[in-house]
Amino acid sequence: QVQLVEFGGGLVQPGGSLRLSCVASGFTLDYYAIAWFRQAPGKERMGVSCISSSHAITYYADSVKGRFTISRDNAKNTVYLQMNSLKPEDTAVYYCATDLAGLSCPDGANFGSWGQGTQVTVSS
Repeated sequence: QVQLVEFGGGLVQPGGSLRLSCVASGFTLDYYAIAWFRQAPGKERMGVSCISSSHAITYYADSVKGRFTISRDNAKNTVYLQMNSLKPEDTAVYYCATDLAGLSCPDGANFGSWGQGTQVTVSS
């Protein structure tokens, strides 16, 4: 069974850091692009970052560039999102996603496999 599970969300003060993990099971991450999205209450889902299957290409939303870093450890079947200098506007449910039909990062919004999400709250 194909499954993505996110870990690492929580409550953090502004300026703090969190590292989210997306663990895959039922398939091997090596061959697929993985994306992180987030959705804040009352707002549309937004693409945050994406990493290609070859590690060669990464994408970031303008609002997180320089603060967030995406990486993958294929040996652990896991993708990470390191989030530094967090702001209250980063508060959202964060989801990871992939597409087993092989869609690449620019098509991230159409990825077919999604995790259940993890809540990130940035507040003092």
